[in-house]
Amino acid sequence: MAIHGPSHAKAARLVENVCRAIKGKERQVRLAVTCLLAQGHLLIQDVPGVGKTVLARALSLSISGTFKRIQFTPDLLPTDVTGVSVFNQQACRFEFRPGPIFAHVVLADEINRATPRTQASLLEAMDEGRVTVDGETHSLPRPFFVVATQNPVEQHGTFPLPEGQLDRFMISLSLDYPDEEVEREVVEMQLLRHPIDDLSPVLTAEDVLGLQEEVRRVRVHADITAYLVSLVRATRGLEGISMGSSPRGAVFLARASQAWAFLEGRDFVVPDDVKELAVPVLAHRLVSVERWPSLGQAREAISRLLERVPVPVL
Repeated sequence: MAIHGPSHAKAARLVENVCRAIKGKERQVRLAVTCLLAQGHLLIQDVPGVGKTVLARALSLSISGTFKRIQFTPDLLPTDVTGVSVFNQQACRFEFRPGPIFAHVVLADEINRATPRTQASLLEAMDEGRVTVDGETHSLPRPFFVVATQNPVEQHGTFPLPEGQLDRFMISLSLDYPDEEVEREVVEMQLLRHPIDDLSPVLTAEDVLGLQEEVRRVRVHADITAYLVSLVRATRGLEGISMGSSPRGAVFLARASQAWAFLEGRDFVVPDDVKELAVPVLAHRLVSVERWPSLGQAREAISRLLERVPVPVL
C-alpha cells in the first residue's frame, strides 16, 4: 500500500529542507534522513571541504530539538564528551554535570582525530542510548542521533576507528566532489551568505519519534529477510576480506530498508530497497587482509556481491 498521508509529507519536507543547504546531493541527503528515521547513526567519510559538517548542521537545524557539536581533537578526554561528576561542597555530595553528548542531535566532527580512548566514549551512548559515569547510568534524550564526520585515514593526525565503533554506525556515506555546474552554483550562493543560515526547523523532536515508530511498522517479507541475510553472510567469504559484516549489519540493513521504503511512499520493503542500501550499510564494516581497505574498494566488493546473490521474486 502506498503512503501519502501527513507522515510521509513530514519526511519529504525534511529531505527538501536539508537539500536547500546541500546542493546536488539529494541521494546522500535521503540516506542521512533514512538513517535518522531508522534510529541509526551516520558516518560521513570524505576529504575536507566537501560539505560534511554542513550536512550534519542542516539536519540538526531542520529539527527543533537540542543540538551539540563536539570538535574531536587529540587532547579531548572521554569526560569532555560524556560529562563528569563534581563534588558539591555545600550539599556534601557528588553531582553529575552532563557533557555535550546529551542532545537530540550530536555532531562528532572529525571523530578520527581523537584518540581511540575518547572515541570509545561514544560506544555505550550509540548502542544503548545512555552513558555510565562513575558507576551511575544516565539516559540520553530521544530521539538520539549521532552524525560523525571523518577525514580519510591516510591523512596526517588521524586515528582509524576501531571495528566496534564502525559497526555501531548504521550508514556510511561520502559526498564526493560536485560536478562543475553545481560547484559554480555553490560558489555563487555563498558569495553573500551561506544558505544554511536561512534554514528553519520543519519538524519537532516528537515528530521524529512518531516517524521512527511508523517506520518500524513497514512490512518486511520473509523472502526479503532471507535475501538480506544472504547478502550479509556472503560478505564473510569475499576474497581479500578477513572480516565481513556482523549480524548487526543485517539488522541495520533491514531497518534502513524500512526507512527507505517509507521515504519512497510504501509500507512494505522490496528487493530494490535492500540493493539501494547494501553499500552504504555494509561497506564500512569490511576489514581487508591488509587491515584497512579503502572505502572505495569495500564499496566495489559489495556492488559485485549484489550481482551474484539471487534476488527474490515476490
